[in-house]
Order: sequence, then structure tokens, then C-alpha cells
Amino acid sequence: MQNEVCLYFTSIRPKDLLINAASIDFDLQHSMNENLVIVVKVTPPTNIDLAENADDYLVDYIKDIADVVTKYQPSRIVFDELTPFIGFKNLDLLNKTFSETSEVVEDLGITSLYVVGEPAANASRKVVNVLKNYSTGIIKLQKKGEFVSKSEAGKMTIIPQVGHPEGQFSANYFIEPYKGVYVDYKPTALTELGIHSFPGEEKRYTSVSDLDLPKDTLSLSNVYSLSDFELILNNQIAFYKSTGQVFTLFSICLDESAKRSKLLNINQLQNAVRLSTDKKDKICVVGNKVIVLFTHEEHKDINTLLAEIKNNLPNNDPDYFKTIVKLLSVYTYKVNPDIRNAEDMFGQLSLDDSSDKYNPGIS
Repeated sequence: MQNEVCLYFTSIRPKDLLINAASIDFDLQHSMNENLVIVVKVTPPTNIDLAENADDYLVDYIKDIADVVTKYQPSRIVFDELTPFIGFKNLDLLNKTFSETSEVVEDLGITSLYVVGEPAANASRKVVNVLKNYSTGIIKLQKKGEFVSKSEAGKMTIIPQVGHPEGQFSANYFIEPYKGVYVDYKPTALTELGIHSFPGEEKRYTSVSDLDLPKDTLSLSNVYSLSDFELILNNQIAFYKSTGQVFTLFSICLDESAKRSKLLNINQLQNAVRLSTDKKDKICVVGNKVIVLFTHEEHKDINTLLAEIKNNLPNNDPDYFKTIVKLLSVYTYKVNPDIRNAEDMFGQLSLDDSSDKYNPGIS
């Protein structure tokens, strides 16, 4: 409906999202400028199985949905897609966590749509079945080929969970350029849709030297590219203008001589900052600066943050710290009514290195 706000969670790059929207004749940029669509960038956790408490990480992701929904109070939410965030080993914990999140969404009268991949294994089906318990209906899309065209339709099945005693409905669907999803409304015979299974490969031992091992045991879920960070920052500015919720940018700058002397590089500094901040804080690296977006005014004070960064530097030798502290400088900037967009705030942080606004003095 018109003038209703939609909160859209996605891991898709902003540029790709705009292109996808344009392909179905939807001006996403205009809707974002009017604050009718608020895009929330989420980064799926990778190598989560290597974490000691994988389920605990996933619990935080699911609970974040309720926190963001409560903050923005939209009319609709879309999570595209939820699959990477529901791979719980403990299904009882998933049931409890998703139940609590669903109650928050339902109590606010919000219509929600969660996109989940087709489960291929028995364990995956059990996970999806937990989510089904909290849905009023399921829209199932299946297709045989790589693409859906007029000559080769996909199959759409609507499976009501609550309030529709007639049972499920099925029809052919197509995706047409500049129109979106087109459904063939002619009745078709209802068939039981089975789960496609693929024959498993014979298991064997593999040499560790043949494996492409990840560099990190867990993805840097709160570290964003500049384009994604700008999108998040613009959304935060729009939220500030509508609600007055203040937020702060923190920037720590690394002198180029630190890299030349091989004392500290920007990736090591980024890691120290990441370990010193909460998962909800947003981090971006621009040149020789690590920038953190604190979305709440009551974030930890700068002295405490700097002390934690110090402890997370790659060398804890006192002489090393005496040297490196001279090559680090910090600056914080709180949003105000004069700020129009992300570019304004970046200008205040002097991303062009032409200003002396950065205050030395980490102690």
C-alpha cells in the first residue's frame, strides 16, 4: 500500500539491488529517498561451523531482526534471504529464538516475508519446518531450468498454514522484464511437490594440502565495503531526521610511516578495532582510516574503546606501543541537523586527508 514503510534485509550489493529493482520497473532509489524502503545490509556468517559457539552467533543475528524492527517500526519487512542465518544445530534453541522474534513482529502488526532456500537434506528440512510453525502461509517457487521464461514456466504453490481451509493452490509463473512475476491463473491440477534429492558423492579422505582453507575462522560480519557503508549511513541519517535518534562516527587514522616501517598495517588495525567493538557496530576501511558507526548514543566512551584497541594490537610489548601510539590519531563526529547525507559526514571526517581535525592523543 502507498506510504507504507518496508524494511528490506539483504546481503546483495546496493548497486545490484538497484539494478534488480529496475529490471521489474521499480524505482528503488526513489523509494529509499522517500524513506519508504529502508535497506538493511546483512552479511551472512561464513565458516560458522568452525566457531565453538556457532548457535550463539546465529541467535544474535535472529534477535537483531527484532531490534531493527522495533527501531524502525515498518509496515512490512522482507528478509532476502534468511537461509544462512538459520543453520542451528540445536533446533529447540532455533524454535525459542525465532518464536520470540516473531512475537515482536506480530505484536507490532507487521507483515513479514522471509525468503528461504529449498532444503535438500533432512537436517535442512527440519530447520525449515521450525520456521513453518510461525508462518500463516508459504509461497513455494520451483523451476526445472536455470531461468524462467514464457516458454518454460516455473511452478508457484501457495500453501496456507492458518485461516484457509480450502487447501493449497498451484499455478504456473513467469518473470517478465519490467513487469516482474506474472502468474498463469488458469487452474492446474494440484500435485504433491516432492523435495528434489541428488545422489551423494562417495565419501573419502582428502589431503589437507588439497583443501582451500579459509584465512579466518569466522567472517567479519560487521565490516562493510565503502558503498555498503554509505548505504547504511544514509539510512541512519534518514532515521535520525525522522526520530531524532543520535549516532556517532568514530575514525582512527594510521600514519603511512607505520606501514612502511612494518609496525602496523591497516588490516591489523581493522582487526583490532573489530575485536574492540560490538557486532552491531558497523566498520569500514577507507584508505588509512578505520571508521566505526555507533548507532546508539550510549556507546562505550572513547577512552575505553582505545584501551581495548590497544589490548588487541598485534604486539603487546610496551616499547612497541610507545612507538605506534605516535602514529595513530582519532576523531569522533556526532550527527547534527546540518548533515544531509553520508557525503557530508565523510567530509567532516576529512577522508581526503586535507584537514587536521584528527586529534592525536591515544594514551
